[in-house]
Amino acid sequence: YPTAEAHTFLGWAMSFQGRLAEATEECLRAIEIDAAFGNPYNDIGVYLMQQDKLDEAISWLEKAKQAERFQPRQFPFLNLGRVYLRQGRWWEALREFEGAVRLAPRDPTTAKILHSLRARLN
Repeated sequence: YPTAEAHTFLGWAMSFQGRLAEATEECLRAIEIDAAFGNPYNDIGVYLMQQDKLDEAISWLEKAKQAERFQPRQFPFLNLGRVYLRQGRWWEALREFEGAVRLAPRDPTTAKILHSLRARLN
Protein backbone atom coordinates (compact mmCIF):
# COMPACT_ATOMS: atom_id res chain seq x y z
CA TYR A 1 0.00 0.00 0.00
CA PRO A 2 1.20 3.56 -0.61
CA THR A 3 3.18 5.23 2.15
CA ALA A 4 3.98 8.86 2.84
CA GLU A 5 7.64 8.05 2.32
CA ALA A 6 7.00 6.47 -1.08
CA HIS A 7 5.03 9.46 -2.34
CA THR A 8 7.66 11.86 -1.02
CA PHE A 9 10.52 10.02 -2.68
CA LEU A 10 8.58 9.67 -5.93
CA GLY A 11 8.07 13.43 -5.86
CA TRP A 12 11.76 13.94 -5.15
CA ALA A 13 12.65 11.82 -8.21
CA MET A 14 10.19 13.79 -10.35
CA SER A 15 11.77 17.05 -9.21
CA PHE A 16 15.07 15.99 -10.79
CA GLN A 17 13.21 15.72 -14.09
CA GLY A 18 11.91 19.27 -13.67
CA ARG A 19 8.40 18.00 -12.98
CA LEU A 20 7.83 20.27 -9.98
CA ALA A 21 4.04 20.41 -10.19
CA GLU A 22 3.82 16.62 -10.16
CA ALA A 23 6.44 16.42 -7.42
CA THR A 24 4.36 18.79 -5.31
CA GLU A 25 1.24 16.67 -5.90
CA GLU A 26 3.09 13.58 -4.66
CA CYS A 27 4.13 15.46 -1.53
CA LEU A 28 0.55 16.56 -0.92
CA ARG A 29 -0.52 12.91 -1.18
CA ALA A 30 2.18 12.03 1.35
CA ILE A 31 0.83 14.65 3.76
CA GLU A 32 -2.70 13.24 3.36
CA ILE A 33 -1.38 9.83 4.38
CA ASP A 34 0.82 11.00 7.27
CA ALA A 35 0.66 14.66 8.29
CA ALA A 36 3.35 14.07 10.94
CA PHE A 37 5.98 13.19 8.32
CA GLY A 38 7.94 16.40 7.76
CA ASN A 39 9.91 15.61 4.63
CA PRO A 40 7.13 16.41 2.12
CA TYR A 41 6.60 19.84 3.70
CA ASN A 42 10.31 20.57 3.29
CA ASP A 43 10.33 19.28 -0.26
CA ILE A 44 7.38 21.47 -1.26
CA GLY A 45 9.27 24.41 0.22
CA VAL A 46 12.32 23.54 -1.86
CA TYR A 47 10.24 23.18 -5.04
CA LEU A 48 8.79 26.65 -4.40
CA MET A 49 12.30 28.01 -3.82
CA GLN A 50 13.31 26.59 -7.20
CA GLN A 51 10.46 28.58 -8.74
CA ASP A 52 11.46 31.78 -6.87
CA LYS A 53 8.24 31.64 -4.84
CA LEU A 54 10.13 32.43 -1.67
CA ASP A 55 7.27 33.83 0.41
CA GLU A 56 5.20 30.71 -0.30
CA ALA A 57 8.14 28.48 0.58
CA ILE A 58 8.44 29.94 4.08
CA SER A 59 5.17 28.51 5.41
CA TRP A 60 5.98 25.02 4.10
CA LEU A 61 9.45 25.08 5.63
CA GLU A 62 8.02 26.26 8.95
CA LYS A 63 5.61 23.32 8.87
CA ALA A 64 8.54 20.98 8.21
CA LYS A 65 10.35 22.38 11.25
CA GLN A 66 7.31 21.61 13.43
CA ALA A 67 6.71 18.10 12.10
CA GLU A 68 6.93 15.21 14.54
CA ARG A 69 9.02 13.10 12.16
CA PHE A 70 11.73 14.55 9.97
CA GLN A 71 15.18 13.33 8.99
CA PRO A 72 17.64 14.97 8.64
CA ARG A 73 16.12 17.37 11.15
CA GLN A 74 18.32 20.33 10.19
CA PHE A 75 17.23 20.50 6.54
CA PRO A 76 14.17 22.77 6.89
CA PHE A 77 16.26 25.15 9.01
CA LEU A 78 18.95 25.25 6.32
CA ASN A 79 16.42 25.76 3.56
CA LEU A 80 14.60 28.49 5.45
CA GLY A 81 17.94 30.17 6.09
CA ARG A 82 18.63 30.07 2.35
CA VAL A 83 15.25 31.69 1.65
CA TYR A 84 16.02 34.48 4.09
CA LEU A 85 19.47 34.99 2.53
CA ARG A 86 17.91 35.37 -0.90
CA GLN A 87 15.50 37.92 0.57
CA GLY A 88 18.30 39.86 2.27
CA ARG A 89 16.97 38.97 5.73
CA TRP A 90 20.41 38.25 7.20
CA TRP A 91 19.55 38.05 10.90
CA GLU A 92 16.64 35.71 10.30
CA ALA A 93 18.90 33.56 8.14
CA LEU A 94 21.46 33.52 10.94
CA ARG A 95 18.83 32.35 13.42
CA GLU A 96 17.84 29.47 11.13
CA PHE A 97 21.43 28.38 10.52
CA GLU A 98 22.10 28.47 14.26
CA GLY A 99 19.08 26.22 14.74
CA ALA A 100 20.44 23.84 12.12
CA VAL A 101 23.80 23.62 13.89
CA ARG A 102 22.07 22.94 17.22
CA LEU A 103 20.29 20.01 15.61
CA ALA A 104 23.34 18.70 13.73
CA PRO A 105 26.44 19.86 15.63
CA ARG A 106 28.68 17.31 13.89
CA ASP A 107 27.62 18.20 10.35
CA PRO A 108 30.56 20.11 8.81
CA THR A 109 28.49 21.53 5.95
CA THR A 110 25.95 23.06 8.32
CA ALA A 111 28.71 24.54 10.48
CA LYS A 112 30.45 25.96 7.40
CA ILE A 113 27.26 27.72 6.24
CA LEU A 114 26.80 29.29 9.68
CA HIS A 115 30.45 30.34 9.89
CA SER A 116 30.32 31.90 6.41
CA LEU A 117 27.26 34.01 7.26
CA ARG A 118 28.72 35.12 10.59
CA ALA A 119 31.87 36.24 8.76
CA ARG A 120 29.77 38.29 6.32
CA LEU A 121 27.87 39.96 9.16
CA ASN A 122 30.99 40.97 11.09
